Amino acid sequence: MRLPRAGFGSFVAALALAGALSAQEVAAHPAGTRVSVADDSLTSDFEVSGVKVILRRSTANEVVVANLYLIGGDQLFTPQTIGIEPLLLWTSERGTKKYTRDVLRRKMAALGSSIVVEPQDDWTMFGFRGVRAAFDSTWVIFADRLTAASLDSTQVEQVRAQVLSAVRQRRDSPDDLVQEVADSMTFAGHPYSLPASGNERSLSRFTVADLRRYRDTAIVTSRMLLVVVGNVQRDQLERLVASTIGKQPHGNFKWTPPTDPGTRTPAVDLLGRPLPTNYILGYYIGPPSTSPDYQALRVATAVLGGRLFTEIRSRRNLTYDVSAPFVERAISSGGLYVTTVYPDTTLALMKREIGDLQGGLVDEDNLEAIVQQFITEYFLNNETNAAQANFLARAQIYRGDYHLASNFVDELRRVSPNDVRAAARKYIRGVRFAYAGDTTRVSKAALLGF
Repeated sequence: MRLPRAGFGSFVAALALAGALSAQEVAAHPAGTRVSVADDSLTSDFEVSGVKVILRRSTANEVVVANLYLIGGDQLFTPQTIGIEPLLLWTSERGTKKYTRDVLRRKMAALGSSIVVEPQDDWTMFGFRGVRAAFDSTWVIFADRLTAASLDSTQVEQVRAQVLSAVRQRRDSPDDLVQEVADSMTFAGHPYSLPASGNERSLSRFTVADLRRYRDTAIVTSRMLLVVVGNVQRDQLERLVASTIGKQPHGNFKWTPPTDPGTRTPAVDLLGRPLPTNYILGYYIGPPSTSPDYQALRVATAVLGGRLFTEIRSRRNLTYDVSAPFVERAISSGGLYVTTVYPDTTLALMKREIGDLQGGLVDEDNLEAIVQQFITEYFLNNETNAAQANFLARAQIYRGDYHLASNFVDELRRVSPNDVRAAARKYIRGVRFAYAGDTTRVSKAALLGF
């Protein structure tokens, strides 16, 4: 299943240990207790022409990653305007005032660099990956695409057609379908209910004039967070920023996290589809990223995911895929996902495992093993320069200080069995499910019982 917002991967080997509960209460260590900010001498932050910059010098390899986060995300848009920012950036690949489409492609191929566009709920990431020797040359193209896309009407229509085709295909994939429906139900009336890459109606309506106006008024330095990881000198980066994207208008943007949508009641959307199995995905709303409960719920979902895997897949053989994702945003959410031909039986088992998690305590030794495996996965997942850039950006945007990324491991280790139980009790409720498949095989009451 494609769950782009989910946190780390499954920790099946260690999570299976979570099945045992301790009869003895274990003293809690408050998850929100402040821990000292770890020293990171390789990373610095500074401002250039209104652009906030975080630079992590890394000499381990010749790869350089530059990610520009245009902060704001879904909050800046309506159902009628969502998707205009990624469409603008995708279209910039077709040519700029300085380079034609063919010249752009030849230059990027010769440099061995690539430019990526990743719309997310709290920002749009526009970045590039290349080698140190090609950094300056790639930066010039990158900056020109951001600020001076030619926006030829024919090219805009071709990109629009491709994006609309991808949007329509979401409903052809049962995984993508339940993802979109469950998320929009969970955050109904909230900015997160909007698909960051746009919807069919909004994408169909944008004109070339709309794109140009947006580029000229909304691509402002007060929205920009630039994170660079690689062997790049500060003075080199300052020069490049000041001479290109730093010339954009400053604007008056100030990041404010979206408001908490509050507790949701259970809900379900049954989507009849002729499928060989049934796809079930439900979400519940978790704490904001600044909450002391954030890491506790992250660990609780990892524990629950291991138990679900052990009981539903390993012991009962009722599925080939089951998980309890944790979704990282300014306001987090957790989920329950399974594919099965026996939905009622599977849902009853899922509810039982949630009840056990909410009613008992994870054995302290087992929890330590789970967290250690989690940390191992964390380091493996953050080996690349691109992953490091994203991790630094999340700490800066969500918590106001990139240094706090270094506290991640300590915060996980401070989560106690009591913290896990408390987070499960507080947040794993009011689940809103999307169900795609044979609707005659499932009881609606079973889905509404979470």
